[in-house]
Amino acid sequence: MLDRMLRLPSLILCAAAVLGAAVPERPNIVYVMADDMGYGDLGVQGHPYIRTPNIDRLAREGVRLTDFYAQPFCGPSRAALMTGTYPARNSLAFNHLPHAKTGLHPNEITIAEILKDRGYATAIIGKWHLGDAPEFLPMRHGFDYWYGLPYSNDMWPYHPKIIERPDEDECMKASRQRARYTGYAQSDQTYPLDWFPKLPLMRNAEVIALNPQQEKLTGDYTDEAIGFIREHKDQPFFVYLAHSMPHVPLFRSRPFEDGSMRGRYGDVVAELDANVGKLMEALREMGLDEKTLVVFTSDNGPWVEYGFDAGSAGPLRGSKGTNYEGGVRVPFMARFPGQIPAGLVSSGIAANIDILPTLAGLAGGEAPRDRTIDGKDIWPVLSKPDAESPRDTFFYFVGGMAYKAADGPPKNDPRLAAVRQGPWKLHVETVGAQSKVEPRELYNLHEDVGERLDYAGKQPEVTERLRKAAQRFIDDLKRDTRPHGTLSDAGGR
Repeated sequence: MLDRMLRLPSLILCAAAVLGAAVPERPNIVYVMADDMGYGDLGVQGHPYIRTPNIDRLAREGVRLTDFYAQPFCGPSRAALMTGTYPARNSLAFNHLPHAKTGLHPNEITIAEILKDRGYATAIIGKWHLGDAPEFLPMRHGFDYWYGLPYSNDMWPYHPKIIERPDEDECMKASRQRARYTGYAQSDQTYPLDWFPKLPLMRNAEVIALNPQQEKLTGDYTDEAIGFIREHKDQPFFVYLAHSMPHVPLFRSRPFEDGSMRGRYGDVVAELDANVGKLMEALREMGLDEKTLVVFTSDNGPWVEYGFDAGSAGPLRGSKGTNYEGGVRVPFMARFPGQIPAGLVSSGIAANIDILPTLAGLAGGEAPRDRTIDGKDIWPVLSKPDAESPRDTFFYFVGGMAYKAADGPPKNDPRLAAVRQGPWKLHVETVGAQSKVEPRELYNLHEDVGERLDYAGKQPEVTERLRKAAQRFIDDLKRDTRPHGTLSDAGGR
């Protein structure tokens, strides 16, 4: 008994040392982001049929954030992630279509540039979606290496809304059939034959394939990420692994066909999960798994218009493209042994705009000081039990689409649609030339995460407080908004 009592303080000190150890200088970082994965699409998030043991393990051995926010669309989410600012501020609150003459401004400073300056090898594997002209590609924004698609995987000639070509051969017909999905595909609206070009697969600035076999994308992306890590294992690395799945059209490789109780969508998520496991095993084999921060998240909520080929927002209302929680609240888990306590769950408000200052600080750098950065350093939330989030307010925006040059310049017209402070979320309308903010619906997310019980008429003081916060932010954006890039200024770096 005495021996056990004498050893107890030592054990306590050892445990404290593990959880309180200094973060290694310039830790490796792998940021994995799924495309259109819903809040409820993972086992750890409560899905009754989809099994995701490897992603669940990240949460079990690390931290899971229950209130993590992205943006309602693919492109704006990526702009927010890369720059640490709301897309309404960096003027990228829209999705780019192929051949748009706009993109991420050359003067924006990205996560990759900050980490590259700290001696990191930087790679993006997967979808970019911040402009497909050569002037806007990842190599111009701090990445040493890129393998992937310049935009979404449905922006190709076999989109179901494009009318069938009279000269389609059997191979093309088979590809179109594989790409055919529900929902919008049943609408009467069709696109002209030349609406989408052949889908380019890129390596750095070179097109290496057109209309690649999408069944291979998830596995190929993972192999490319592992290859880059292996090549740069002796220096700090940042790998941004931006999967194309489970964005429609859904593709999975043969070993994952018909293996899920949730149909094709479940197969696709299962393959993503298996590839997370493959990535983690590779890190372990290289002796890097305890020296690497690994994050898994999504860019926005599920595209539910595609029916059974879409994901689930779980208990949340809304979906991709909306500013109800189901459109913007996404899964987030992070693992970093010795730095992040295992099994930590945090309900603090956090968002993808917070990733840039967080990773910059983790790498011993800092966010840019010469411009407004909306993000906050959330490392304490990720690494300390009961830590309060530095973010008490989050603003929700919805934007539009950047069309081809023939359709005129894109209209960067983000509308502030909602604001959250603490448990309260106020949906608003912005009207008139002065963007006057009018309250619409008020919800208590701690009691009603599904946004069903409107308190706007019952909590006038809360409603007015949030309305004023929204109005102040609208006024701030009028004074401090940066332009998106255009081809005319893309050579300015």
